[in-house]
Amino acid sequence: MHNNFSTDVSSHDGPDSAVIGTINVLIAAGGTGGHVYPAIAIADALQEEYEDIEILFVGTKNHMEWEAVPRAGYDITDIWISGFHRRWTLKNLLFPVKLGTSLFQSLSILRNFNPDVVISCGGYAAGPVCWVAAQMGIPVVIQEQNSFPGVTNRLLGKKAELVFTAFKDARKFFPKETTVIEAGNPTRKSLSNVDPLKARKEFGFEPEHPVLLVLGGSGGAKKINKAMSEHIATLHDDMELQIIWQCGSRYYDRLRENIQPKKFKNLLLTDFLYNMPEAYAAADLVVSRAGALSCSELALTGSASILVPSPNVAGDHQTKNAQSMVKEGAAKLVKDENLNNTLTDLVNRLITDRNRLKEMQQAALKLARPDAAKNIAKEILKLTTKKI
Repeated sequence: MHNNFSTDVSSHDGPDSAVIGTINVLIAAGGTGGHVYPAIAIADALQEEYEDIEILFVGTKNHMEWEAVPRAGYDITDIWISGFHRRWTLKNLLFPVKLGTSLFQSLSILRNFNPDVVISCGGYAAGPVCWVAAQMGIPVVIQEQNSFPGVTNRLLGKKAELVFTAFKDARKFFPKETTVIEAGNPTRKSLSNVDPLKARKEFGFEPEHPVLLVLGGSGGAKKINKAMSEHIATLHDDMELQIIWQCGSRYYDRLRENIQPKKFKNLLLTDFLYNMPEAYAAADLVVSRAGALSCSELALTGSASILVPSPNVAGDHQTKNAQSMVKEGAAKLVKDENLNNTLTDLVNRLITDRNRLKEMQQAALKLARPDAAKNIAKEILKLTTKKI
């Protein structure tokens, strides 16, 4: 069953004030920050829109959601599932067992929590939970962050009551009869309105020296880390930059051993950043992968950026994301293989040109969709049947 919704989110009002009863919302998301943080933003917006609401997350243990979701104040439960490796590996032998187990676990979670709606923000956990929910007649909603949807959300599209996308190009990957709303990527409200001076103080930085923020996504980025490790002395000592470098857990120990960060007074090397609002606020320039969530956050925070699209993503969607930022004057694009040779010169040219930085920051702000989470929350609440 598909409801006849309009695709103009700005024309809709919120849920009727005369709503009775508790609304239960189950959110399935995991694996990377690109899935988890939009899910948290939606949860926050749902709580703002309707106070009598219970929200439960479903994810997998040993992935970032297991820490990030409780930190955001939400409960999370797990199912036993992982991805199917395209190259042959012994781990694939366990996949059918994990899939069968996760389907039974999903059924148990859905029966116990009794959600009014289930939201998929992508990741392994979303597949079993949302498939079982659809079989039970529970409305399924998809939030897709990228122009080229992930496998889970593409498969679930046939079962969804409603799909939210961030890019117009994503529409063609979902059935024609499914209602698709281009709403933008939901971002955390906490990212905006952070005082830059207070943010720099939190990192122990001086207000007069420029700050470079380096992000490789929640998993880290090999080529970004390689370029940074080779040029850290130039960036820190010669250019006198203060640097926040999020390198990812898989690279952290080796980088810490190789570069010995204690030798650099104004360098923070970390596997993961939980205080992202302060990091964006402190930075004059950001070097980042071009995932959809990263681009949305750069826009929301008005951050000038050097974008280095990952070449290892479906549909080369990160390059498309980066090109849209470059077109509007908010960013510079550097190919992964060229970063090592161009990093220091490009950073130096941009970070010393205050007028250019300001123009890029203003261009980024024009691309922001600050109400995406709120608009998505309003539409999700309309799927519930608890109105008088």
